[in-house]
Amino acid sequence: MMKTSFFSFRGLGLLAAATAVAAITLVAQTTPQTTTPMKIGFIGSGNIGGAIGELMARAGHEVFFSSRNPDSLKPLVARVGARARAGTPKEAIAFADVVFLGVPYSSMPQIGQDYAAALKGKIVLDAGNPNPRRDGAIAEGAVAKGAGIATQGHLPGARIVRAFNQLNNKVFLSGAHRAGEKIAVPLGGDDKEALAVASRLVTDAGFDPVIVGSLAESKSFDSSAPIFLKTLTARELRAALKLPAQ
Repeated sequence: MMKTSFFSFRGLGLLAAATAVAAITLVAQTTPQTTTPMKIGFIGSGNIGGAIGELMARAGHEVFFSSRNPDSLKPLVARVGARARAGTPKEAIAFADVVFLGVPYSSMPQIGQDYAAALKGKIVLDAGNPNPRRDGAIAEGAVAKGAGIATQGHLPGARIVRAFNQLNNKVFLSGAHRAGEKIAVPLGGDDKEALAVASRLVTDAGFDPVIVGSLAESKSFDSSAPIFLKTLTARELRAALKLPAQ
């Protein structure tokens, strides 16, 4: 009797595992694939970096997560699959066509010191949100001037686009490619080509890109802004920010 129960439970476990694998495979098969695969390096591979990296890999991009301790990223790489790898930040930058920056803002001075030269000329998607309670005095200045302008100061010569900072990782993972009007992702930057690339990546990830304006104007969707963490369609976002309708 006990033996029968053991094998019954084992069978249920195998069935659950097979169902989970089938679900992951179905997601991969049904996600629209990009027509322009890119290499995306991640500086900051936590909640937001991991989520966006997973969505980019599903869409057909190659992703390179990074950490000062790359072995800690093995579970993330295994979850994301064959299009993912991991290494150091220096290796991720060298690999990348586009760099995703998602670190606590207190890290920005060190990021600038260590990697500003390597990031010069690179498109950098800046998803960081300065938080004075968490990050201290450096965040206070960044909030005052706007995170995008502050990041540009740490990374002169990088082609900064504010992107993927206005919502959290759970919304990104659950809301990608939803039916009907897609969730909007606001963008801001001073480089037109970088904005075009960022817009395409937002679309590939399963969202509706809305170019708000310049890097200075991206302050309107910083963490101190009224729309922060609000899940909006492109139509609703444009109305909230008083942008022209499209």
